[in-house]
Amino acid sequence: MFIKKVNQVATKNGDKGISKDYSNISYKKNDILFETLGSIDELNSFLGLSYHFTKYEDIILVQKELQKISAVIATNPESELYQKIELLYDKDVQWIEDRMQLVLDNHPIEARFTLPGSEKSLNGAYLDYARTLARKAERRLSEFAEKHNRQDLNTIKSYINRLSDFLYILSYSL
Repeated sequence: MFIKKVNQVATKNGDKGISKDYSNISYKKNDILFETLGSIDELNSFLGLSYHFTKYEDIILVQKELQKISAVIATNPESELYQKIELLYDKDVQWIEDRMQLVLDNHPIEARFTLPGSEKSLNGAYLDYARTLARKAERRLSEFAEKHNRQDLNTIKSYINRLSDFLYILSYSL
């Protein structure tokens, strides 16, 4: 499917301050759902920029996971669509922990506070900023899960939390 018409992108439905989730449920544009999705999108976009500076391949894998995460968040768990989307599992959280350990095995970091923006390199500065965006996304996700009673997001919350730790380690080691 190709987008060939402006109205396929600019539906004008949001002009009234309302938007829909993937399950086709309407919400006000200022609902924490869209704040959460926007924060994850901002993180994902900045990771894309960071990848172009670092060429660190795992960033692409993380970006793909963030897209899956957005789909889970944007889908009502009671919807039929929820059964069709890819979920995150404990093994995905473990993958990040394993990657963190691999980086630390090769580049131990000093146990001290570091200046935000990285003291080491431009690559590190980009990744450190991505870390702050991951923390912001984590806060929005926690608020969304609480307000919308989404217990299904616990693994995703763990993943985002580990991701910010991973980005910290990477920012110091690249």
